[in-house]
Amino acid sequence: MVNVFAVPVFFICFRECLECTIIISILLAFLKQSIGGPQQDRAMYKKLLKQIWFGVGLGVFICLAIGGAFIGTFYGLGKDIYGNTEDIWEGVFGLIASIIITIMGIGLLRVSKLQDKWRVKIAQALEKHHSGQGLGMGSRFKIWCEKYAMFLLPFITVLREGLEAVIFIGGVGLGLPAKSIPLAVVCGLLVGCVIGYIIYKVGNTTKLQIFLIISTCFLYLVAAGLFSKAVWNFEMNAWSKLTGGDAAETGSGPGSYDIRKSVWHVNCCNPELNGGGGWGIFNSLFGWTNSATYGSVISYNLYWLAVIVAFASLGFYERRGHWPLLKPKARSTDHATIDSDQTSEDLQEKKNHAVVTSQHNAEISD
Repeated sequence: MVNVFAVPVFFICFRECLECTIIISILLAFLKQSIGGPQQDRAMYKKLLKQIWFGVGLGVFICLAIGGAFIGTFYGLGKDIYGNTEDIWEGVFGLIASIIITIMGIGLLRVSKLQDKWRVKIAQALEKHHSGQGLGMGSRFKIWCEKYAMFLLPFITVLREGLEAVIFIGGVGLGLPAKSIPLAVVCGLLVGCVIGYIIYKVGNTTKLQIFLIISTCFLYLVAAGLFSKAVWNFEMNAWSKLTGGDAAETGSGPGSYDIRKSVWHVNCCNPELNGGGGWGIFNSLFGWTNSATYGSVISYNLYWLAVIVAFASLGFYERRGHWPLLKPKARSTDHATIDSDQTSEDLQEKKNHAVVTSQHNAEISD
């Protein structure tokens, strides 16, 4: 069995593919339900659909190119470039993906309430052509992100997960027969894609508001795990430098973690060993680790605290018209003057109309 089907490789491909397909299927189902109907803007739907698939394709291409370069360098020069900075790569990509998912989640929950306004906003973002003159770098970057929002999330997700899968397979494959890898890779990708397709079909048949709530809650669980895992990766990188090697390669026992920063540690359920099995899937989706640190636990709780505060503030703003702890904006003098002038003009027009009417009635009576 081991000579034909490498189980660790299967779990690696399955867990990395699963996270990608879940996020992509949620985006596709969201687009289909919100603007993909026959009576809706098909041109805008096709543009956004192209953004998603272009992000997926470009992410796959870049991760294969970079992963191939890392593996080629490892075998050709005997230097594991990626392995020395693996935790930094994963931490940075995880942090970026967490921020993007969090921002997108706020928009997803508001779509059903502001569907028409949202469609117009996306259409305007797609059609904007800014010269960039008079705009700062931050403004130009914000405009670009708005225009290609549906490209960024699948691109970052596929790039991060794909690169991780390529390197993990390269590392695990060193001790496995070469012929045992292809079937495991294909099966892992197929199972992940099938689950993603099921989520897409379920999303299409569910009421939009219910689908948005469930999918957004799930995406926030993923984002919280990514944020916590990113902090854990940065701490693990510091520990690996301190010990002079890759601490993850030492297994689950002593030396694999910094006991000074440890909140809990169990010698089983390690998502980093032999593909991780089911624990690897929990790690990929929710940030599970068998060796939690103060940083990873605190960051996980701080993430949810920030999300709660953000949604509470948004709810307060919608009800009151201003942000918490800030005074309501007073109506400007210009607006007040315009309103008073308009009111005076309306009253004068009504008065003139009344005079004309009375004169007309007098003429008729005469």
